[in-house]
Amino acid sequence: MWTGRSVTIALIVGLLAVNLLVGANGDDTTTLVKKVKGKKVCIKGWECNRWSVYCCNQTISDLFQVYQFENLFSKRNTPVAHAVGFWDYQSFIIASAIYQPLGFGTTGGKLMQMKEVAAFLAHVGSKTSCGYGVATGGPLAWGLCYNKEMSPSQAYCDDSYKFEFPCAPGAMYYGRGAIPVYWNYNYGAVGKALNVDLLNHPEYLEQNATLAFMAAMWRWVTPIKKSQPSAHEIFVGEWKPTKNDTLAKRVPGFGATMNILYGEMTCGQGDIDPMNTIVSHYLYYLDLMGVGREEAGPHEVLSCAEQRAFNPATATPATSSS
Repeated sequence: MWTGRSVTIALIVGLLAVNLLVGANGDDTTTLVKKVKGKKVCIKGWECNRWSVYCCNQTISDLFQVYQFENLFSKRNTPVAHAVGFWDYQSFIIASAIYQPLGFGTTGGKLMQMKEVAAFLAHVGSKTSCGYGVATGGPLAWGLCYNKEMSPSQAYCDDSYKFEFPCAPGAMYYGRGAIPVYWNYNYGAVGKALNVDLLNHPEYLEQNATLAFMAAMWRWVTPIKKSQPSAHEIFVGEWKPTKNDTLAKRVPGFGATMNILYGEMTCGQGDIDPMNTIVSHYLYYLDLMGVGREEAGPHEVLSCAEQRAFNPATATPATSSS
């Protein structure tokens, strides 16, 4: 089961410095190999720099390169976008270096790795899009248009968490980041995991693209509850549904990642637009990355239309979205 791994801003800066030294096109590809308890573990350059079975696989930058990132998010720096100049490929790769040794984008063979990158970015793209039906380039070309909620309706402060994650005076916990974080308890949990004071400084997520990607990746690889799988485990096939899951029509695949991240806001309500939008981004990205949407699987794997929520809204709030 995944656990949060503390990191610091200094580590982010350090990784950036290393990346600049070795070059953005991944010149440092040295792979170190050893055996631990009979298993081969590796270190592969700066991008996968902790001993791990996953680092024996290709890294994300081996499979997913700058031109592909630019193809997926081709409209993010147009004049009408709301976060011009904020999001870039380098920030995504630097953030991923924290999680690649844990299996993010490095689990399985090339096909699974590419599919997971596409799946994660489909959530990111759909949640930060300013695309609309007649948008130039089509509505799916506008991911990473936002890095924050533009017109917050409230401060998203829940006083029932005042002992664990108290709201800072004047702070507003509206949606920020790559998979937008809402509410003080979510800022507190993410900040605790990353060792960054997001409770007092939620604005950090709209000021540092690497940190914004890190927060989204942490949510992807970390179970919302200890008894549940992470979106990563669901997607790469490490989650085995229980009898109750089967009765709730929850099956491994892309659909269940929407369920674990957004619950009944997106799932269990038939083919509603919020769900279809995320699925459409996933299929579009698979095509652009050269994988092909035919690799996405059947409808029951792609969709969560009939799935009951892992975490119903009547339970204690735990998701990263509003």
